[in-house]
Amino acid sequence: MNSSWWLFIQPAIIAGITSFAVSGAVVKWGKKLKIIDDPKKHLLPKVVHEKAVPRGGGIPILAALLIGGGLFLPANTRTWAITLGGMLLAMVGHLDDRFEEKISPYPRLAVNALAALLVIGAGIGIAYITNPMGGVLRLDIPQICFVSAGRQHCIWILSDIFALIWLVWMQNMVGWSSGVDGQLPGFVIIAAVAIAILGIRTGSTTQTEVVILSGIIAGAYCGFLPWNWYPQKMMTGYGGKSLAGFLLGLLAIMSGAKVGAMFMVLSVPFIDGILVIIKRVRESRSPVQGGREHLHHLLLDRGWSKPKIALFYWGISLIFAVLALQLKAGAKYFTMATGILIITGIIWWLQNWSTYSKQPGPDNG
Repeated sequence: MNSSWWLFIQPAIIAGITSFAVSGAVVKWGKKLKIIDDPKKHLLPKVVHEKAVPRGGGIPILAALLIGGGLFLPANTRTWAITLGGMLLAMVGHLDDRFEEKISPYPRLAVNALAALLVIGAGIGIAYITNPMGGVLRLDIPQICFVSAGRQHCIWILSDIFALIWLVWMQNMVGWSSGVDGQLPGFVIIAAVAIAILGIRTGSTTQTEVVILSGIIAGAYCGFLPWNWYPQKMMTGYGGKSLAGFLLGLLAIMSGAKVGAMFMVLSVPFIDGILVIIKRVRESRSPVQGGREHLHHLLLDRGWSKPKIALFYWGISLIFAVLALQLKAGAKYFTMATGILIITGIIWWLQNWSTYSKQPGPDNG
């Protein structure tokens, strides 16, 4: 086995054990933590679970990040920023879990942005992105430079704006695809493993942090998955799903702008999120206010079981992950465009089927 794989495997094992153990403790102490979600009381349209179960997925994921990061990641500014951002999201997630999502989505958006700004301020950003037409698009210019404590510091304006939008979008888009048991952990694991493989392939020491962080993320959600799989004993909660988007977004940036690869692997959540926003805006509703129009809701309405929906998300992510790892740039973008058209068409059809099938009949008043 390539020795670089141990950079992934060791933190994955430690993070997995930590997450599994802490998840069990959260399930046991859910009532004392006041994070039990009772569908009889929590009457939002998007709620699909039928039994009272604890939220709190952010707790085991944060524990895995703290222990895995403390043992394997270098003690530098970037690691501290990632840790602080993760702690911030987990704390807000715990409050949101306790109050059953009564916190407005707008303060949560502000927290998403703050977590993103923490890592951007630590120097995590994208210098360029690949141009589908050839070459690259530079994001490291223009710059604003200043001298502080005898050292020159530069702000990459376009890079920082792109990273902010990307990380906030990822935290929300990934979180929106967590509606049924086991749905989110599976595609998060696949995405983390795909980025790790890309990093290992380069053979560069610059990818060491990326491979380690990929291992921590994959292990954390592997440990959480048995508790979240159908019938779930524990929900991801806001902390668990926002941490997933935050950490995957960081991987895409830190791995050398693998934004396209991440987009491919998460194509279903990406497209679903965009189409839902368009639908809500068209209907003069808030784009961030929860509703029952995501793809997993539409599939439930079509009679799909929760395990089938989760496996569908995993399967599409796995297929696109393999393609992202195997295809060259030109073929990758063609495949991505084709996949986008197909998935968009399916979701659009399901949205319209759902709308028309619920029109009142002539005898309904």
